[in-house]
Amino acid sequence: MCYGKCARCIGHSLVWLAILCIVANILLYFPNGETKYASEDHLSHFVWFFSGIIGGGLLMFSSVLAALIGIAGSGYCVIVAALGLAEGPRCLDASGQWNYTFANTEGGYLLDSSTWSQCIEPKHAVEWNVSLFSILLALGGIEFILCLFQIINGVLGGICGYCCSRQQQYDC
Repeated sequence: MCYGKCARCIGHSLVWLAILCIVANILLYFPNGETKYASEDHLSHFVWFFSGIIGGGLLMFSSVLAALIGIAGSGYCVIVAALGLAEGPRCLDASGQWNYTFANTEGGYLLDSSTWSQCIEPKHAVEWNVSLFSILLALGGIEFILCLFQIINGVLGGICGYCCSRQQQYDC
């Protein structure tokens, strides 16, 4: 039996088990289908620990959740790097003032390296800023794409059992 088949079977099973855990935990809030017990605070305190929702439910999708957090982090990295590139470095200009010399150029300074000498100190501040923010922008973009693929892979891997033939499902 191939690893992929077993992974699909396990993923498919975990998806359904996680959904059932979430549903069971939600139903605990409504004994006999009534809301009065929850509103009158007559439920076991263990109901409020969300074990089925968090533990048996959401954390079963942890690779997808980790990838979602990764998307947020990489997106943050990309946005800040792009803004850092657009504004340019804070540097000492010819008038002796520390400011963002290129902030009003809308990133135009990036294509005109002859203006970079307007930053007196720190030496090579623009080159340093442009190089490192460009690296962050590229790496963050790659991370974003990989996390997106991981989410798609995790979701499709979990539900791929539907795509498999009946015999393949029994191979697990």
